[in-house]
Amino acid sequence: MSNFKMFPKEKSIVFIGFMGVGKTTIGKLVAQNLNRSFIDIDEEIEKEYKMPTTEIFKTIGEKAFREKEKALITKFCSQKSIIISVGGGAFLQKEVREVCLSNCTVIALDISWEQWKERLDKIIDSRPVLKGLSMEEIEALFYKRKEIYVTHHLKFTTDHLTEEEVANDITESLKPISELNDSN
Repeated sequence: MSNFKMFPKEKSIVFIGFMGVGKTTIGKLVAQNLNRSFIDIDEEIEKEYKMPTTEIFKTIGEKAFREKEKALITKFCSQKSIIISVGGGAFLQKEVREVCLSNCTVIALDISWEQWKERLDKIIDSRPVLKGLSMEEIEALFYKRKEIYVTHHLKFTTDHLTEEEVANDITESLKPISELNDSN
């Protein structure tokens, strides 16, 4: 992590990871800890379309959702000192990966399959990508998506930790940035 000090403290932070890993909850906590604004891209899309993501997928389609997602991520990644949570599928788009990695500090939240599947009952109704999939198909999607989350600046595993513990670990790891930049 010592090379992490090279990131300027005013860079925005983007949280990536599989759906239900805690990007929004942890992102909000880190934003509080760092006194920054928080943006959830899925919530921004829902506000714009005035309907939940599941309805957007049904009525407008995933392609339109992904285009809006890319546009909003590009817009927010150009801003300084904000915390951004992107949807679990956002990093499937090469352009999204590139804009996030070049303009922001990308933090991947990782979780084991065993820990994640314990959350499935709580999240399945709000995740249109999971609709109609068998447990085997969901597991295959989980591991396939993990491959796209390997490109990041920092990674934190959430297994057996509370959201507060993960947020505090992230905040602590970002302290060298503030200290380095404040001394200049």
